[in-house]
Amino acid sequence: MTRQTSPAPRPLSALRAFLSGEASGGIVLMAAAVVAMVLANSPAASGYFALLKLYLGPLSVLHWINDGLMALFFLLVGLEIKREFVDGQLSTWPRRVLPGIAAAGGMIAPAVIYVLFNMATPATLRGWAIPTATDIAFALGVLALLGSRVPVSLKIFLTALAIIDDLGAIAIIAAFYTADLSLAWLGAAIAVLALLTALNRAGVERLPAYLLPGLFLWFFLLKSGVHATLAGVALALTIPLRTSPGRPDDPHSPLHVLEHALHPYVAYLIVPVFGFANAGVSLAGLDLAALLAPVPVGIAAGLFLGKQIGVFLTTWLAVRLGWADCPEHASWAQVYGVAMLCGIGFTMSLFIGLLAFPASEALQNEVKVGVLMGSLASALAGTLVLLMSGGGRASGRPA
Repeated sequence: MTRQTSPAPRPLSALRAFLSGEASGGIVLMAAAVVAMVLANSPAASGYFALLKLYLGPLSVLHWINDGLMALFFLLVGLEIKREFVDGQLSTWPRRVLPGIAAAGGMIAPAVIYVLFNMATPATLRGWAIPTATDIAFALGVLALLGSRVPVSLKIFLTALAIIDDLGAIAIIAAFYTADLSLAWLGAAIAVLALLTALNRAGVERLPAYLLPGLFLWFFLLKSGVHATLAGVALALTIPLRTSPGRPDDPHSPLHVLEHALHPYVAYLIVPVFGFANAGVSLAGLDLAALLAPVPVGIAAGLFLGKQIGVFLTTWLAVRLGWADCPEHASWAQVYGVAMLCGIGFTMSLFIGLLAFPASEALQNEVKVGVLMGSLASALAGTLVLLMSGGGRASGRPA
C-alpha cells in the first residue's frame, strides 16, 4: 500500500515570518545606533565623520547609503505593501479600516504638533513630516521582547498600521520632498516604469527581467530630482504576485522569492548600516537651549505625544462608532501601549529629516536629537504601559 504523505507546509511570507522573530532585527538596529552615538562622541569621531564624507565615484559614502542602499529598503517596503494589500492582512476593506484610520490619525497629529512648535521659525516648517512615520523594526522588536504579554492581534494591528504609515510616508516624500525636476530624466524613468508594467501584464516572471531595468529606473530617478529611493517602491509594484483560489501566497511567486531574498540583507545589513551612518551626532556643546530648540522639541513631542494621541483616539473613535472591531483579546490599556510604541520613528524619520534639511548639518543634528529623544521616550513609556496592562477586552460599547 502506498503511503500518502501530507504536503509540506507552505513557507510563510517574509512579513509573517518576521512577526515570529522580529526582535533580532530591531536589536541589531538599536546596537548600530548606539555604536554610532559612541563613535560620534569619542576620540574616533573625526574618523567616523570623515568616512561618511569619503567619495566613492560620484557620491559620498553617506549618499551611497542613503540614496543607494536605502532603495533596497524601499523595495522591500514596496513588496510588503503590495503583498499585504493583494493577499494579506490588508487585502479587504474591513481589514484596512482600523489600521488605516489609526495610521491617518498617527500622521496628522504629530505633524500638527511639530508645526505648532515651529510656527515662529518658518525656515524649519519644512520638517513637519519628520515625526509622522513609525519604525516597524523597532516597534515590533519591542513587542517581541514583551512576548505573550501582548496579544498576537495587536502585533498584526501594529504591522498593518506601520505598513500604511510607510505608504503615507512614501507619498509625502514624493509630493513634498522632490527637488527641481528634470523632465527629460523623469520621462526616461516613466518609460522604464512603463516597460516594467508591460512585462508584468505579459506574464513575465523571471526576476532578472525586472531587476535590470530597475537599476536604470533608480539612475534615472536619481538624475530627475525625484528621490532615487522611490525607484524601489515603483519597481516593487511591478513584481508579479501569483495567487490562485485555494492557494494564495504561492511560495514560487516572483514577489515572494524576492521578498525572502531581500529580507535578511535589509533587516541585518542595510537598515543597521543606515542607522550607523545617520544616528551619530556629537553632543559636544549641546546645552539645554539646544535641546529646547523648535526642531528637536517639535519632533520629540510629535513622536511621543502626537503619535499616541493620534493613533489611540482615532482607534477608540473607530471602535466606539462601530466602524471597526478592536484587536481581539486586547484591553484598551494594551492598545494605548501600542499607540505609544508607534512614536518610535527612527529609520523613516531620520530619512525624511535628511530630505527636509539637506543643506544644513546643524538642523540635521537637531533632527537626530529630536528623533532619538522622541523614539526613546516612546519605547520606554510604551513598554511600561504594556508591562502594567492586561486583562479585559477592549470594547466600543458604552459601559
